[in-house]
Amino acid sequence: MRSKTCQAFLTTILVLVAANAVAAGEAQKRWERMNQIRLEKFDLVLPEVMRENNVDMWITVNREGFEDPLTEDFGKGYVGSYGYYVFTDRGDGRIERAILGVGTALVEDNGAYDIIGDAAELKAFVEERNPQSIALNYARNIGAADGLSYTSFQKLSEELGAKYAERFVSAEKLASDFRSRRVASEIAAFAWAGEMSRNIAERAFSNEVITPGKTTLADVAWWMREQQFENSLGTSFGMPSVYITGPDGFVALSNDHVIQRGDFLAIDWGVGYLNFYTDMKRHAYVLKEGETRLPASIQKAFDNGRAVRDILKGNIKAGRTAGETYNLLNEKINASGFKVMETFNQPTEDPDIVDVIIGCHSVGNLGHGIGPSIAWFNPERMTYVIQPTNMFSIELFAYTAIPEWGGKKLRIPLEDDAIVTERGVEWLYPVNQKVLLIR
Repeated sequence: MRSKTCQAFLTTILVLVAANAVAAGEAQKRWERMNQIRLEKFDLVLPEVMRENNVDMWITVNREGFEDPLTEDFGKGYVGSYGYYVFTDRGDGRIERAILGVGTALVEDNGAYDIIGDAAELKAFVEERNPQSIALNYARNIGAADGLSYTSFQKLSEELGAKYAERFVSAEKLASDFRSRRVASEIAAFAWAGEMSRNIAERAFSNEVITPGKTTLADVAWWMREQQFENSLGTSFGMPSVYITGPDGFVALSNDHVIQRGDFLAIDWGVGYLNFYTDMKRHAYVLKEGETRLPASIQKAFDNGRAVRDILKGNIKAGRTAGETYNLLNEKINASGFKVMETFNQPTEDPDIVDVIIGCHSVGNLGHGIGPSIAWFNPERMTYVIQPTNMFSIELFAYTAIPEWGGKKLRIPLEDDAIVTERGVEWLYPVNQKVLLIR
């Protein structure tokens, strides 16, 4: 008996060791992928965006226990007190990359930096290069470009002196451009994250997870969270939004509300892989007893949403500002027989009108990214020009009257992630084409 117990114990240990070995292998692969992305971004994107924004030097500050939002982009390392990522345009066709006061072998081995030094070298380093403009990560409109604390700003001003402090400029637009212009290895990684996002969401809206009359919205949300943990995926949204929409609008969100037959469900969520975060939606209808297909009225509402999505996909192009694109899209929507809403979630009561509002925001390194944004809630980024390789969450809300609801309107929110190329909008994974059915 003892030998069998020992054997079982050893078998368990071996299985755990093997699992850890697999996990370690995956961790190294992810590190290698991020290295490849970083090298290509530094080689191909950084020179372009620094020169477009008339920046000679870009300094990003890290402190122990307080990392800048761009740290993952630049490569993590240990910071004892202060650490600096310094990028300098020295006029030789590339950007010099230095990392001062940020340690660990991983930073040294990733090959992205020309110079690895100590934080105490910063003043001499800057004086030798004598930049006419120094971009720092402070920003009025973009949180992920606003990582410089007031204390760090004071320290830089004092350490570099008044001569260079007068040359400080905001890196807000620079950070947006650097993050939102993509290299091929980034696009591949984000597309993989998108595939994982939609696979989990579509499984969540099936009888694998949902038993009508028993399963709660919270049960579905927690199941999705468990899938993230099992697949070593992060999120920039927290708990998945799993909700029910009814005749009077929002019914319940990710709580203990029990899913019933006849419910119309939606998921709004995204996963994180490497330094990339998706944002998408999926829908499901819980069949009533005797039903075998989606009610025609709900199918019509969903089809209206798809028709609007086709308008968005066909008219978003590189070369225009996001704001110009927003106005053009709204004109096209109205011309197609729909009606653009003035205020979110306030459709008209006219049952003959399909009300629409769009919010095609930037996506990529966050579920709501920091690039050009075709959305009323990002006014600063509406002024940015859409560039090839910018990624967007193609998001819209279409409100269609449902006769069974006395003419009250069902909100169909559609959202999937895409990239803008020279040809226009291209999807990064299979997008939402139907309402899933739960039996």
